[in-house]
Amino acid sequence: MSSDLVTVFLCGDVMLGRGVDQILPHPGDPALRERHARDARAYVELAEAANGPVPRPADFSWPWGDALQMLDEASPAARIVNLETSVTRSDAFAPGKEVHYRMHPANVPCLAAARPDVCVLANNHVLDFGRRGLEETLDTLAGAELRTAGAGTNPEDARRPAIIPVEGGHRILVFSLGMASSGIPRAWAAAGDRNGVAFVATPSDAAANEVLGRVRQVKRPGNVVVVSVHWGSNWGYGVSREQTAFARALIDGGVDIVHGHSSHHPRPLEVYRGKLILHGCGDFIDDYEGITGYENFRDDLRLPYLVSVEPDTGRLGDVRITPLQARRMRLWHASYEDSRWLRTLLDRIGRGFRSYLDAEPEATLTLRPSSVS
Repeated sequence: MSSDLVTVFLCGDVMLGRGVDQILPHPGDPALRERHARDARAYVELAEAANGPVPRPADFSWPWGDALQMLDEASPAARIVNLETSVTRSDAFAPGKEVHYRMHPANVPCLAAARPDVCVLANNHVLDFGRRGLEETLDTLAGAELRTAGAGTNPEDARRPAIIPVEGGHRILVFSLGMASSGIPRAWAAAGDRNGVAFVATPSDAAANEVLGRVRQVKRPGNVVVVSVHWGSNWGYGVSREQTAFARALIDGGVDIVHGHSSHHPRPLEVYRGKLILHGCGDFIDDYEGITGYENFRDDLRLPYLVSVEPDTGRLGDVRITPLQARRMRLWHASYEDSRWLRTLLDRIGRGFRSYLDAEPEATLTLRPSSVS
C-alpha cells in the first residue's frame, strides 16, 4: 500500500431546510403542509424543549458546530455531502409528499461554511418545491461556486460526475444517483429537456452496468471514483440482497467507494475486494432533535467518515470516524461512552459483512482492511 493516500470526507444527509432554516439569519416562509406541523418553527421548539435554547438568529456555522474544526484538522482532499433540501423561495409544494424541505437562498453561506467540494443532489427532497425550485437550487449553488452532481437541467447534466482535482495529478470523480426505495418519485427523473435527478428505479444488474458505462467513459489512471447512492428506508439496520449486489457490482466494475445514504442512522460498513461500501451513513444535520419514537436507534449520534484510499488502485487505507452528537441544533463531540456504544453497534450490524472497528484514543473509531475477517 502506497503512503500516497487521498482522504475524502463523506457524510449522510445534510438537511438545512425547515427548522434549521428558521434559526439562520435569513429564515424563509415557515409554512408547512404536514399532518402534525404547519410551521417550521415548531421543530426548533421541540429541540429547545429537549436540550435547551437555540440561538436565533444563529451564525451560519452554528449547525456544523464541532464538525468544522474536525474537518480543518483532518484537511481531506475532498468534502462530499448529500444536500437533502431545496434551496428556494418557491411555495409550490410538491403534491403527494408528507414532508417538504426548503432553505432560503440567502442562507446558502451555512452550506458554504463547511466548504463542500461536491453537493450530491439525487435524493427525495431536492424537488420538494417543484422544477422551478430545483432550477433555483441549481442556480444558487452555482452562484456560490459549489459543485453538484445527481441533478441537472437534463438527463446528461444530472448524470454527469463532479470532478475534483487533487494533488499529485489525481482526480476524484463523484457520481450521484437516487433510487425509488428512498422515496424519490419516478416523475422526478430528469428526462428530455426537463430538469430532475439521476434516477434509478431498482438496484438491478442493468442499472449497475449503466452507471459503470458512465464511469468507464471518464475514469483515468490515478482517479478515485465515488458513487453516491440515495437508497433504502429511513429506519432499520437491514440491507437488502439487491442493494448489496448492486454495490458490489459497482466495485467489481471499477468504482472505488460506494457512498450510501437515506437512513436516519448508520447502517453497516463493508470492505469488499479491498474497497469501501458505506451502506448507509445516517443523517448528519437535520431538525429531528426532540422528535420521539425512534430513540433506540440513537439518531442523535452523527458520523463523519474520513476515508483514505490509494489513488492508483482505489484500495482502502482506512476509515476514521469521530462521532458527533446533535444538541441544540448543533453538532458537538460525542462522549466517550456514546462512541463506545456506536462501536458496539457498528460491529454488531456489520457482522454479516465481517467488518470490525478499532477504538483509538479520544473516541475515534477506525476501520482498516486488516480489521476484516
